Amino acid sequence: MAIENINILDLIAHDPATDEIVLVMSEPRAWSGSNAQLFQFQEKLNTYLSFVLDGEMTEAYPQFAGKKVRLRLECTGQPDPRTQEFIEKARRQLSFQEIKFEVKTVPQLAAAGPETGKSSCGNGCGCEGPAA
Repeated sequence: MAIENINILDLIAHDPATDEIVLVMSEPRAWSGSNAQLFQFQEKLNTYLSFVLDGEMTEAYPQFAGKKVRLRLECTGQPDPRTQEFIEKARRQLSFQEIKFEVKTVPQLAAAGPETGKSSCGNGCGCEGPAA
């Protein structure tokens, strides 16, 4: 199983329809229910939240100051029950910070993810699979 780089934001964008900043977390691996994968997801979520709550986002992107934030987890399938339970707890806590959290199933992620040996980001990004 490939270990993703949890200290990198996958995507940040402005949604003009809602005027929200969308931070997208990509999980191309199937949900295994393992402690390791849940821990990696928690650490990645913490990285994203730190970026928003510690002011790093508005420092790097001053034009985003004062805008609402939405986190989106894009994954190949629905999370396993333990991860789903964690997501629900996170949603409740994030609502106090007025941060939305959504999960979007994107089956195509599996075709571009690190376990296939194909890269979705380009050379040097850290998500490439093992060399052939």
